[in-house]
Amino acid sequence: MRTLLHEPISPPIIGADQIHGVVQCDVLVVGGGPAGSTAATLLARRGWSVRLLEKSAHPRFHIGESLLPMNLPILERLGVREQVAAIGIRKPGADFPADNERGYNVFSFAESLRPCGGYAYQVKREQFDELLFRNAAAAGALVEERAAVTEIRCDRVGVSAAVTWADGSRSEVRARYVIDASGRDTLLGKQWRMKRPHPAHRSAAMFAHFNGVERRSGEDAGNISIYRYDHGWVWLIPLREGITSIGAVCEPAYLKQREGDQQEFLWRTLRAIPALAARLTNASVASEVQVTGNYSYCCERLYGPRWLLVGDAYAFLDPVFSSGVYLAMYSAERAAAVVDASLQAPARERRLQRAYERDLQRGIRLFSWFILRFNTPAMRFLFANPRNILGMREAVVSMLAGDVFEGRAVPHLVGYFKLLYWLTSIVNWREARAYRRRLRASELPILMERT
Repeated sequence: MRTLLHEPISPPIIGADQIHGVVQCDVLVVGGGPAGSTAATLLARRGWSVRLLEKSAHPRFHIGESLLPMNLPILERLGVREQVAAIGIRKPGADFPADNERGYNVFSFAESLRPCGGYAYQVKREQFDELLFRNAAAAGALVEERAAVTEIRCDRVGVSAAVTWADGSRSEVRARYVIDASGRDTLLGKQWRMKRPHPAHRSAAMFAHFNGVERRSGEDAGNISIYRYDHGWVWLIPLREGITSIGAVCEPAYLKQREGDQQEFLWRTLRAIPALAARLTNASVASEVQVTGNYSYCCERLYGPRWLLVGDAYAFLDPVFSSGVYLAMYSAERAAAVVDASLQAPARERRLQRAYERDLQRGIRLFSWFILRFNTPAMRFLFANPRNILGMREAVVSMLAGDVFEGRAVPHLVGYFKLLYWLTSIVNWREARAYRRRLRASELPILMERT
């Protein structure tokens, strides 16, 4: 077990009369979601004293219920794969609308370029997140709930965090390193004004859990289904106990057209898609309808002396390819390795952080290219009429499976798909022009509000 390095305590960052003790640790992890719990587990196993603070209490509702096959090796390394299988539904692939007798095309994970297990899981996030959080505690991390970190300050030898506890008391936590896994709260991104809305992708979402939704037949029953409509796209994720997660991602301007309450507006949106409406004949809402805006963002920096961002604390674009949880856990695993090595050899920190950034950006760029073009006429055509020219189909399936970080085969073959996309856009230039015009028109109200 590595011994804790006791650094001199820096001046309090809140009033001395409000301090209820100072705690020291090697690594402070802010946020008890998949990213934070993954990083805390791995660092605790490596012998570091880790404190994991979560502002709310588990279990808590969260969207992002669809995992990718590339999550499975990480779950294996965390020692929770069997536990996740027990709470999840097997997800063999993703299906997209098509003009065929079934009405959809399936992109099966079994078609990936490299073996990836051929499936993933759909999970209720309140169960999944709590499982990972308790696993971090079992690994030796000191985990605490209802502990809200309100401010972080870095100095020459470490970091100080102001924490507000459930009883209203406040204290300072002192650490040698901090990992911001605060998700969409983006603690450091907001505090240091690094968070920026994505310049090319603005979206919002409304979502809920439903009962009585018709599922695909046979082996496709566990698929995530994706539907498009004029203002965005819809996810349909089958979960255990007859629950289905359904959400509509849309242009922010579309939400301004809402008449009536949120549930009525969501129903109207879903029923306007004929193929989806047919699956909702016997459906009923099983949870509160939630709406979120400012969906797409990125922080200007990913790292600095004694701090790293992981998962949604750094960036989030769009959940269309279910990349959120995988990117969170992958970045957390890489971040844990960077922190471990940096604490042992501080002189290596900057070089390790740069390599972490290059690696993470490589995968994010690949996902982003598809996300930014997902609703275009050319992309709709290609997903409805998939071709396996030069292995492009396997490359797209591999991307959908999360195989975007290792090797060059997937990016290389995706390059052919990009060429096909541009050729399709040229052939269908009238539809592409009409789409761009409509997109600009939908952004006009937002631009006018900012002026």
